[in-house]
Amino acid sequence: MSMNTIPRSSWLFPALAAVFVAVSTGFGLTFTPSISGMAFAVVLLIILFGTVFAAVHHAEVIAHKIGEPYGTLLLTLSVIVIEVAVIATIMLGDKAVPTLARDTVFAVVMIVCNGLVGLCILAGGLRFQEQIFQVSGAKVYLIVLIVLATISLILPNYTLTTPGPLYSALQLAFVSVITLVLYGLFLYTQTMLHRDYFISSDDDGDDEAVPASGRVLTISAILLVVSLVAVVLLAKSFSVVVDAGAAAIGAPPAFAGIVVALLVLLPESVAAISAARHNQLQKSINLSLGSALATISLTVPAVALVAWLLDKPLVLGLAPREMVLLVMTFAISMLTFATGVTNILFGMVHLLVFAVFLLVVFVP
Repeated sequence: MSMNTIPRSSWLFPALAAVFVAVSTGFGLTFTPSISGMAFAVVLLIILFGTVFAAVHHAEVIAHKIGEPYGTLLLTLSVIVIEVAVIATIMLGDKAVPTLARDTVFAVVMIVCNGLVGLCILAGGLRFQEQIFQVSGAKVYLIVLIVLATISLILPNYTLTTPGPLYSALQLAFVSVITLVLYGLFLYTQTMLHRDYFISSDDDGDDEAVPASGRVLTISAILLVVSLVAVVLLAKSFSVVVDAGAAAIGAPPAFAGIVVALLVLLPESVAAISAARHNQLQKSINLSLGSALATISLTVPAVALVAWLLDKPLVLGLAPREMVLLVMTFAISMLTFATGVTNILFGMVHLLVFAVFLLVVFVP
Protein backbone atom coordinates (compact mmCIF):
# COMPACT_ATOMS: atom_id res chain seq x y z
CA MET A 1 0.00 0.00 0.00
CA SER A 2 1.32 3.45 -0.90
CA MET A 3 2.53 5.62 1.94
CA ASN A 4 0.53 8.49 0.41
CA THR A 5 -2.82 6.79 1.05
CA ILE A 6 -4.56 6.83 4.41
CA PRO A 7 -6.34 3.52 5.08
CA ARG A 8 -9.86 3.89 6.39
CA SER A 9 -9.12 1.76 9.45
CA SER A 10 -6.24 4.05 10.47
CA TRP A 11 -8.62 6.92 11.27
CA LEU A 12 -11.85 4.96 11.82
CA PHE A 13 -10.69 3.03 14.90
CA PRO A 14 -9.29 6.08 16.76
CA ALA A 15 -12.61 7.83 16.02
CA LEU A 16 -14.58 4.82 17.27
CA ALA A 17 -12.39 4.73 20.38
CA ALA A 18 -13.19 8.36 21.14
CA VAL A 19 -16.92 7.70 20.69
CA PHE A 20 -16.74 4.52 22.81
CA VAL A 21 -14.99 6.33 25.67
CA ALA A 22 -17.45 9.23 25.53
CA VAL A 23 -20.52 6.97 25.49
CA SER A 24 -19.28 4.54 28.17
CA THR A 25 -18.26 7.42 30.44
CA GLY A 26 -21.41 9.44 29.85
CA PHE A 27 -23.78 6.53 30.46
CA GLY A 28 -21.66 4.74 33.06
CA LEU A 29 -21.28 1.61 30.94
CA THR A 30 -18.84 -1.06 32.09
CA PHE A 31 -18.26 -4.79 31.82
CA THR A 32 -20.64 -7.08 33.70
CA PRO A 33 -21.07 -10.89 33.59
CA SER A 34 -24.12 -10.73 31.34
CA ILE A 35 -25.04 -10.81 27.66
CA SER A 36 -24.83 -7.03 27.41
CA GLY A 37 -21.52 -7.16 29.29
CA MET A 38 -20.14 -9.68 26.81
CA ALA A 39 -21.20 -7.44 23.94
CA PHE A 40 -19.46 -4.55 25.69
CA ALA A 41 -16.26 -6.62 26.01
CA VAL A 42 -16.31 -7.73 22.35
CA VAL A 43 -16.79 -4.18 21.07
CA LEU A 44 -14.08 -2.92 23.43
CA LEU A 45 -11.53 -5.51 22.32
CA ILE A 46 -12.21 -4.92 18.61
CA ILE A 47 -11.85 -1.16 18.99
CA LEU A 48 -8.81 -1.46 21.26
CA PHE A 49 -6.87 -3.81 18.98
CA GLY A 50 -7.88 -1.78 15.93
CA THR A 51 -6.66 1.41 17.58
CA VAL A 52 -3.34 -0.22 18.52
CA PHE A 53 -2.85 -1.28 14.91
CA ALA A 54 -3.79 2.24 13.78
CA ALA A 55 -1.17 3.73 16.10
CA VAL A 56 1.49 1.41 14.74
CA HIS A 57 0.46 2.18 11.15
CA HIS A 58 0.89 5.92 11.67
CA ALA A 59 4.20 5.32 13.42
CA GLU A 60 5.30 3.24 10.41
CA VAL A 61 4.39 6.05 7.99
CA ILE A 62 6.56 8.47 9.94
CA ALA A 63 9.24 5.80 10.43
CA HIS A 64 9.53 5.23 6.68
CA LYS A 65 10.18 8.93 6.20
CA ILE A 66 12.90 9.21 8.83
CA GLY A 67 14.55 5.89 7.86
CA GLU A 68 16.24 3.11 9.80
CA PRO A 69 17.07 2.64 12.61
CA TYR A 70 15.17 5.75 13.74
CA GLY A 71 11.97 4.35 12.28
CA THR A 72 12.17 1.17 14.31
CA LEU A 73 12.89 3.27 17.40
CA LEU A 74 9.75 5.34 16.84
CA LEU A 75 7.65 2.19 16.45
CA THR A 76 9.07 0.75 19.64
CA LEU A 77 8.53 3.90 21.69
CA SER A 78 4.92 4.12 20.50
CA VAL A 79 4.27 0.56 21.68
CA ILE A 80 5.93 1.23 25.05
CA VAL A 81 3.63 4.20 25.67
CA ILE A 82 0.68 1.85 25.23
CA GLU A 83 2.18 -0.81 27.49
CA VAL A 84 3.03 1.52 30.35
CA ALA A 85 -0.42 3.11 30.15
CA VAL A 86 -2.15 -0.28 30.45
CA ILE A 87 0.07 -1.45 33.33
CA ALA A 88 -0.33 1.81 35.24
CA THR A 89 -4.09 1.75 34.74
CA ILE A 90 -4.40 -1.78 36.12
CA MET A 91 -2.17 -0.82 39.06
CA LEU A 92 -4.56 2.03 39.81
CA GLY A 93 -7.49 -0.40 39.94
CA ASP A 94 -9.28 -1.62 43.02
CA LYS A 95 -7.48 -4.97 42.95
CA ALA A 96 -3.81 -4.73 43.86
CA VAL A 97 -1.53 -6.38 41.30
CA PRO A 98 2.03 -5.84 42.58
CA THR A 99 3.45 -8.47 40.20
CA LEU A 100 1.86 -7.16 36.98
CA ALA A 101 4.91 -5.20 35.79
CA ARG A 102 7.18 -8.19 36.46
CA ASP A 103 4.83 -10.63 34.75
CA THR A 104 4.42 -8.33 31.74
CA VAL A 105 8.15 -7.68 31.31
CA PHE A 106 8.95 -11.39 31.68
CA ALA A 107 6.15 -12.30 29.24
CA VAL A 108 7.49 -9.79 26.72
CA VAL A 109 10.98 -11.29 26.94
CA MET A 110 9.64 -14.83 26.53
CA ILE A 111 7.23 -13.91 23.73
CA VAL A 112 9.86 -11.91 21.84
CA CYS A 113 13.04 -13.93 22.40
CA ASN A 114 11.34 -17.31 21.95
CA GLY A 115 7.92 -16.99 20.30
CA LEU A 116 8.50 -14.07 17.92
CA VAL A 117 12.16 -14.79 17.14
CA GLY A 118 11.29 -18.44 16.58
CA LEU A 119 8.42 -17.61 14.22
CA CYS A 120 10.53 -15.11 12.26
CA ILE A 121 13.41 -17.53 11.81
CA LEU A 122 11.07 -20.40 10.96
CA ALA A 123 9.05 -18.32 8.48
CA GLY A 124 12.19 -17.09 6.77
CA GLY A 125 13.86 -20.48 6.85
CA LEU A 126 10.92 -22.23 5.21
CA ARG A 127 11.10 -19.81 2.26
CA PHE A 128 14.86 -19.18 1.97
CA GLN A 129 16.44 -22.07 3.96
CA GLU A 130 19.07 -19.72 5.42
CA GLN A 131 18.99 -16.01 6.22
CA ILE A 132 21.75 -13.64 7.21
CA PHE A 133 21.88 -10.72 9.63
CA GLN A 134 24.40 -8.45 11.35
CA VAL A 135 26.06 -10.33 14.22
CA SER A 136 27.40 -7.06 15.66
CA GLY A 137 23.89 -5.64 15.99
CA ALA A 138 22.51 -8.80 17.60
CA LYS A 139 25.35 -8.76 20.14
CA VAL A 140 24.56 -5.17 21.09
CA TYR A 141 20.91 -6.09 21.67
CA LEU A 142 21.77 -9.16 23.73
CA ILE A 143 24.46 -7.65 25.96
CA VAL A 144 22.16 -4.83 27.06
CA LEU A 145 19.10 -7.09 27.29
CA ILE A 146 20.88 -9.63 29.49
CA VAL A 147 22.07 -6.96 31.93
CA LEU A 148 18.67 -5.26 32.09
CA ALA A 149 16.79 -8.52 32.60
CA THR A 150 19.19 -9.67 35.32
CA ILE A 151 19.06 -6.50 37.42
CA SER A 152 15.30 -6.13 36.93
CA LEU A 153 14.02 -9.70 37.27
CA ILE A 154 16.68 -11.75 39.08
CA LEU A 155 18.73 -9.50 41.38
CA PRO A 156 15.72 -8.38 43.49
CA ASN A 157 15.53 -11.93 44.84
CA TYR A 158 18.97 -11.64 46.42
CA THR A 159 19.11 -8.17 47.97
CA LEU A 160 19.12 -7.90 51.76
CA THR A 161 17.76 -4.42 52.49
CA THR A 162 14.14 -5.52 52.03
CA PRO A 163 12.73 -9.07 52.37
CA GLY A 164 11.31 -10.94 49.43
CA PRO A 165 11.60 -10.17 45.69
CA LEU A 166 11.49 -6.42 46.31
CA TYR A 167 13.91 -3.55 45.92
CA SER A 168 14.09 -0.84 48.55
CA ALA A 169 13.13 2.65 47.40
CA LEU A 170 16.78 3.62 46.99
CA GLN A 171 17.63 0.42 45.12
CA LEU A 172 14.63 0.78 42.83
CA ALA A 173 15.52 4.38 42.04
CA PHE A 174 19.14 3.44 41.30
CA VAL A 175 18.16 0.49 39.09
CA SER A 176 15.69 2.72 37.23
CA VAL A 177 18.44 5.22 36.49
CA ILE A 178 20.78 2.44 35.39
CA THR A 179 18.19 1.05 32.96
CA LEU A 180 17.65 4.49 31.43
CA VAL A 181 21.41 5.09 31.13
CA LEU A 182 21.91 1.71 29.45
CA TYR A 183 19.06 2.37 27.04
CA GLY A 184 20.46 5.81 26.27
CA LEU A 185 23.85 4.28 25.50
CA PHE A 186 22.18 1.69 23.32
CA LEU A 187 20.31 4.38 21.38
CA TYR A 188 23.52 6.33 20.89
CA THR A 189 25.16 3.19 19.55
CA GLN A 190 22.18 2.32 17.34
CA THR A 191 21.50 5.74 15.86
CA MET A 192 24.89 7.43 15.77
CA LEU A 193 28.02 5.53 16.78
CA HIS A 194 27.46 2.20 14.96
CA ARG A 195 24.35 2.71 12.87
CA ASP A 196 25.68 0.24 10.28
CA TYR A 197 25.40 -2.61 12.83
CA PHE A 198 21.61 -2.52 12.49
CA ILE A 199 21.21 -2.19 8.73
CA SER A 200 21.49 -5.06 6.27
CA SER A 201 21.80 -4.87 2.49
CA ASP A 202 18.67 -7.05 2.36
CA ASP A 203 16.66 -4.13 3.77
CA ASP A 204 17.32 -1.89 0.81
CA GLY A 205 14.09 -2.91 -0.89
CA ASP A 206 12.12 -0.84 1.62
CA ASP A 207 13.65 2.32 0.21
CA GLU A 208 11.96 1.82 -3.17
CA ALA A 209 8.57 2.81 -1.78
CA VAL A 210 7.54 6.42 -2.25
CA PRO A 211 7.77 8.33 1.06
CA ALA A 212 4.62 9.91 2.39
CA SER A 213 3.82 13.46 1.40
CA GLY A 214 3.93 16.32 3.89
CA ARG A 215 0.14 16.31 4.22
CA VAL A 216 0.02 12.58 4.96
CA LEU A 217 2.87 12.88 7.46
CA THR A 218 1.04 15.65 9.30
CA ILE A 219 -2.19 13.64 9.40
CA SER A 220 -0.31 10.54 10.59
CA ALA A 221 1.43 12.48 13.34
CA ILE A 222 -1.90 13.82 14.60
CA LEU A 223 -3.64 10.44 14.38
CA LEU A 224 -0.70 8.74 16.12
CA VAL A 225 -1.16 11.00 19.13
CA VAL A 226 -4.95 10.52 19.04
CA SER A 227 -4.55 6.74 18.83
CA LEU A 228 -2.13 6.59 21.77
CA VAL A 229 -4.40 8.77 23.91
CA ALA A 230 -7.40 6.61 22.93
CA VAL A 231 -5.61 3.43 24.02
CA VAL A 232 -4.74 5.04 27.35
CA LEU A 233 -8.40 5.95 27.88
CA LEU A 234 -9.57 2.44 26.93
CA ALA A 235 -7.06 0.78 29.27
CA LYS A 236 -9.32 1.03 32.34
CA SER A 237 -12.18 -0.88 30.71
CA PHE A 238 -9.69 -3.36 29.25
CA SER A 239 -8.29 -4.12 32.71
CA VAL A 240 -11.78 -4.97 33.98
CA VAL A 241 -12.34 -7.37 31.07
CA VAL A 242 -8.94 -9.03 31.65
CA ASP A 243 -9.68 -9.57 35.34
CA ALA A 244 -13.10 -11.05 34.54
CA GLY A 245 -11.66 -13.29 31.83
CA ALA A 246 -8.90 -14.57 34.10
CA ALA A 247 -11.41 -15.37 36.85
CA ALA A 248 -13.74 -17.12 34.41
CA ILE A 249 -11.09 -19.54 33.14
CA GLY A 250 -9.26 -19.88 36.43
CA ALA A 251 -6.06 -18.44 34.98
CA PRO A 252 -3.02 -17.78 37.19
CA PRO A 253 -1.97 -14.20 38.11
CA ALA A 254 0.65 -14.19 35.32
CA PHE A 255 -2.17 -14.42 32.75
CA ALA A 256 -2.79 -10.66 32.92
CA GLY A 257 0.86 -9.98 32.13
CA ILE A 258 0.71 -12.24 29.08
CA VAL A 259 -2.45 -10.54 27.81
CA VAL A 260 -0.92 -7.07 28.17
CA ALA A 261 2.26 -8.26 26.45
CA LEU A 262 0.31 -9.78 23.56
CA LEU A 263 -1.73 -6.60 23.15
CA VAL A 264 1.27 -4.34 22.76
CA LEU A 265 3.41 -6.79 20.79
CA LEU A 266 0.84 -7.92 18.22
CA PRO A 267 1.37 -5.14 15.63
CA GLU A 268 5.16 -5.32 15.85
CA SER A 269 4.98 -9.10 15.67
CA VAL A 270 3.01 -8.96 12.42
CA ALA A 271 5.55 -6.51 10.96
CA ALA A 272 8.52 -8.62 12.11
CA ILE A 273 7.16 -11.87 10.67
CA SER A 274 6.30 -10.14 7.39
CA ALA A 275 9.84 -8.77 7.16
CA ALA A 276 11.31 -12.24 7.72
CA ARG A 277 9.10 -13.67 4.97
CA HIS A 278 10.49 -11.00 2.62
CA ASN A 279 14.07 -11.97 3.48
CA GLN A 280 14.61 -8.96 5.73
CA LEU A 281 15.68 -10.78 8.88
CA GLN A 282 17.70 -7.81 10.11
CA LYS A 283 14.55 -5.71 10.25
CA SER A 284 12.79 -8.55 12.10
CA ILE A 285 15.58 -8.61 14.68
CA ASN A 286 15.46 -4.83 15.07
CA LEU A 287 11.70 -4.96 15.68
CA SER A 288 11.66 -7.98 17.98
CA LEU A 289 14.76 -7.54 20.15
CA GLY A 290 14.27 -3.79 20.12
CA SER A 291 10.80 -4.15 21.60
CA ALA A 292 12.05 -6.44 24.38
CA LEU A 293 14.92 -4.08 25.16
CA ALA A 294 12.70 -1.00 25.24
CA THR A 295 10.12 -2.81 27.38
CA ILE A 296 12.55 -3.41 30.23
CA SER A 297 14.38 -0.10 29.83
CA LEU A 298 11.30 2.10 29.88
CA THR A 299 8.61 0.05 31.62
CA VAL A 300 10.56 -0.60 34.83
CA PRO A 301 11.42 3.09 35.53
CA ALA A 302 7.92 4.25 34.55
CA VAL A 303 6.14 1.68 36.69
CA ALA A 304 8.60 2.28 39.54
CA LEU A 305 7.64 5.96 39.48
CA VAL A 306 3.93 5.09 39.50
CA ALA A 307 4.43 2.67 42.40
CA TRP A 308 6.36 5.29 44.35
CA LEU A 309 3.76 7.99 43.76
CA LEU A 310 0.93 5.66 44.79
CA ASP A 311 2.92 4.07 47.62
CA LYS A 312 2.25 0.61 46.20
CA PRO A 313 4.60 -2.40 46.40
CA LEU A 314 6.36 -3.42 43.22
CA VAL A 315 7.40 -7.07 43.03
CA LEU A 316 10.10 -7.62 40.40
CA GLY A 317 11.95 -10.82 41.32
CA LEU A 318 11.03 -13.98 39.41
CA ALA A 319 10.35 -17.38 40.93
CA PRO A 320 13.13 -19.99 40.48
CA ARG A 321 11.41 -21.81 37.61
CA GLU A 322 10.99 -18.55 35.66
CA MET A 323 14.64 -17.67 36.30
CA VAL A 324 15.66 -21.01 34.78
CA LEU A 325 13.61 -20.24 31.66
CA LEU A 326 15.10 -16.75 31.43
CA VAL A 327 18.68 -18.01 31.69
CA MET A 328 18.01 -20.77 29.13
CA THR A 329 16.43 -18.24 26.77
CA PHE A 330 19.49 -16.00 26.83
CA ALA A 331 21.83 -18.99 26.44
CA ILE A 332 20.12 -20.25 23.29
CA SER A 333 19.74 -16.68 21.99
CA MET A 334 23.51 -16.17 22.19
CA LEU A 335 24.02 -19.36 20.18
CA THR A 336 21.29 -18.47 17.65
CA PHE A 337 22.78 -15.05 16.93
CA ALA A 338 26.43 -16.12 17.11
CA THR A 339 27.10 -16.89 13.44
CA GLY A 340 25.01 -14.42 11.45
CA VAL A 341 23.15 -17.25 9.69
CA THR A 342 19.88 -18.90 10.75
CA ASN A 343 17.84 -21.91 9.67
CA ILE A 344 14.59 -23.59 10.69
CA LEU A 345 16.24 -25.61 13.48
CA PHE A 346 17.01 -22.44 15.42
CA GLY A 347 13.43 -21.28 14.95
CA MET A 348 11.95 -24.56 16.16
CA VAL A 349 14.14 -24.61 19.27
CA HIS A 350 12.95 -21.14 20.28
CA LEU A 351 9.31 -22.04 19.63
CA LEU A 352 9.56 -25.19 21.74
CA VAL A 353 11.07 -23.19 24.62
CA PHE A 354 8.15 -20.79 24.27
CA ALA A 355 5.77 -23.77 24.54
CA VAL A 356 7.52 -24.77 27.77
CA PHE A 357 7.02 -21.21 29.07
CA LEU A 358 3.27 -21.43 28.42
CA LEU A 359 3.12 -24.84 30.12
CA VAL A 360 4.86 -23.47 33.23
CA VAL A 361 2.47 -20.52 33.37
CA PHE A 362 -0.76 -22.53 33.18
CA VAL A 363 0.48 -25.73 34.81
CA PRO A 364 3.07 -24.57 37.36
